Amino acid sequence: MNRILLAVAALWTGLAVTGGALAQAPAQPASSDPQAAPALAPEVTAQRPVLQILVRGNQRVEAATILSYVLIQPGEVPNPRLVNLSIQTLYATNLFSDVRIAIDGSTMVVQVEENPIVNRVVLEGNRAVRDDRITDEIELQPRAIFTRARVQADVQRILEVYRRAGRFAASVTPQIVELSQNRVDLVFEIAEGPVTGVRRIAFVGNEQYSDRRLRGEIVTTEARWWRFFSSNDNYDPDRVEFDREQLREFYNDRGYADFRVTSAVAELTPDQRDFFVTFTLDEGQRYRFGEIAVETAIEDLDTDFLAGAVPTQAGDLYVGSLIEDSIETLTFAAGASGYAFVNIAPRVSVNRDTQTVDITYAISESPRVYIERIEIIGNTRTLDRVIRREMDIVEGDAFNQALINVSQARVRRLGFFEEVEVEPFQGSQPDRARVQVSVTEQPTGELAFGAGFSSTDAFLIDFSISERNLRGRGQFLRLRVSASSRREQVDIRFTEPRFLDRNLAAGFDLFTVRSDFSREASFETQSTGLSLRAGFPLTRALQAGLNYTIRTDEVSTFTGVTESIRRAAGGRTTSLLGYSLNWNRVDDFNNPTNGFQLAFNQDFAGIGGDVRYIRSEFQGGIYRNIFRDDIVLSFSGSAGYLYSWGGDVARINDRFFKGGNSFRGFETAGIGPRVVRRGLDDDGNERLFAGDALGGNLYAIGAVELAFPLGLPERYGIRSSLFTEFGTMGLLPDEDSLADDGSANAVFTVDQLAPRASAGLSIFWDSPFGPVRFDFAHAFVKEEYDRGRFFRFSTMTGF
Repeated sequence: MNRILLAVAALWTGLAVTGGALAQAPAQPASSDPQAAPALAPEVTAQRPVLQILVRGNQRVEAATILSYVLIQPGEVPNPRLVNLSIQTLYATNLFSDVRIAIDGSTMVVQVEENPIVNRVVLEGNRAVRDDRITDEIELQPRAIFTRARVQADVQRILEVYRRAGRFAASVTPQIVELSQNRVDLVFEIAEGPVTGVRRIAFVGNEQYSDRRLRGEIVTTEARWWRFFSSNDNYDPDRVEFDREQLREFYNDRGYADFRVTSAVAELTPDQRDFFVTFTLDEGQRYRFGEIAVETAIEDLDTDFLAGAVPTQAGDLYVGSLIEDSIETLTFAAGASGYAFVNIAPRVSVNRDTQTVDITYAISESPRVYIERIEIIGNTRTLDRVIRREMDIVEGDAFNQALINVSQARVRRLGFFEEVEVEPFQGSQPDRARVQVSVTEQPTGELAFGAGFSSTDAFLIDFSISERNLRGRGQFLRLRVSASSRREQVDIRFTEPRFLDRNLAAGFDLFTVRSDFSREASFETQSTGLSLRAGFPLTRALQAGLNYTIRTDEVSTFTGVTESIRRAAGGRTTSLLGYSLNWNRVDDFNNPTNGFQLAFNQDFAGIGGDVRYIRSEFQGGIYRNIFRDDIVLSFSGSAGYLYSWGGDVARINDRFFKGGNSFRGFETAGIGPRVVRRGLDDDGNERLFAGDALGGNLYAIGAVELAFPLGLPERYGIRSSLFTEFGTMGLLPDEDSLADDGSANAVFTVDQLAPRASAGLSIFWDSPFGPVRFDFAHAFVKEEYDRGRFFRFSTMTGF
């Protein structure tokens, strides 16, 4: 009896699967469709029991497997109903194209013909759609069981792929190549046909907003020749359905609570090449928010406080998306009070007479929740403890949604993971919660290559190998080698973010740098040294750091230089102790879109060594997204001052030099105090010719930048920004100043703290071999002796 029940269950399941396949494929003749219902069993006339059962025709399927589906056992009298059910059960496995059962005396013979095995699947003719887009959709794969019903179902799936790509005239012809050992090659011959575009999008019933405005709110666009990068001008029924929802959200967010799209009709053009898409709208009336109330069955929650947190007020214009925002706000407020799994149901009452919408947010009863367990999944490389130490919650704590959000931001801030999700789930009891931290690892090793070019400089090659998550422990290690005709640098940096298992980052730097400033200031330097660093948090957003550096500087000057440069020649030892403060309130450390960050650092040179000065620098930035999340306006600035003490005068190699990356539109050391020579140009006009840059003891630079997408498909990874930078640099020591004697060929220094400004465009491209950046900048406010740079690029690749 049990065998019969199992067989019936298998038959039911198999017939359901088979019926689904048949529903998608055209009807086939019974003789050629292996999924067709089998014929009835032959008439059984013998009444004596079966003594043996033989299986014939099987090649791959074991006889024991076939017999397990047969409902008659040796020693039993054949029953026509069981014989027929056995045949249907074998068909339902999809393993066989033909099944017959014959009874000869006391022997029952089960004759089967197995379905072929797919050897390979070949796609021919698909030029517009990649192979992987099709093979990911179809069911038949190499080593799968071949049936004609599955082939027809896959034909429909391929046609659907082409419909989504806007090719409604595509056709697919399956070809079967029979091979030995009951194998087949399956070939799909594809005729792609032309792209079916959207020639015109029209709206009917829109009185408040123009057709042009509504076209800008939907994804589908009208076909135009310049939109060769976009596929949104191809007709796609799924996209049109999405557009209906976009229109609903657009109108709902502008007060039209009754708005609906009554129909969206696509009609082929007379030439059968494109579609006319028409949306019929019912705008309805415009509403405002009426009475806003919060009801809760939880005594610990203050309804007045919750009502004040709701971002909607009576009398405001009705905005549909604010209802979801209000639910999120109330959920967060309840979670911050320890109630993790509250259910908030908004009751919406539309008053057409007064054109108002009353909303009551009902919070159902829920127990206070405690964290039972924190689970970390997806960290295939990073150790658990590296993630757990960033969490502001531990097992046994009261549930707090605010701390969970902070923990998620801190884990994301590590930069080790492509995606980070921290979500609460119901625990073993109603007052228990499991917190699941789901991460997706991303490459943390980086092989970086940079190159720059200008009319006054040769190519700069910069190579570095770094690992931000060494051995999954969160440690940072970098080896950098930079070389050009004028600079050579080798440095090693190591950082342990949790020194001695405390909230203390510690590290060191070893470096040697040879710099040739012959073009800028006619001197060369060779610096070798060691730096020790430590950093620790003062508050959640405020970080402090300490550092100590000892280095030797050897300065070589060229003949004919001024005294201000010649005075720096020789070797010196610098012993420097410094500190830094960093206040960071941005939403994302790597790509901030909202918030601000401020940094101040100060170094004291003179704790031993040969030089004495105090260097102070400040950097800051404010970020805001405007209009959309991917459009970010930022204002950043930096300033620095160098003060010499103890009778010392800062040498040229200790001063500030700005330009290049620090001031786009100018060459490195392109602005600031400089030695100049008065002379005549080719037209006989008097002008100043630029000489050596001398650096300055004071600088201030600001920048305003607007980052925005270029409108290309996101898969191309191209974005851009417009910027303008402005600032000044100067304050040369009196000992290094040369006076102008007024002669025709006078050589003297200029130090005017004159303003400079530039503007330009940056383009960022996430190329297949790594991110590439192009900077185009023009200095429109500058001195005649400044040195500009119009173009700069850099590239980087990860491993």
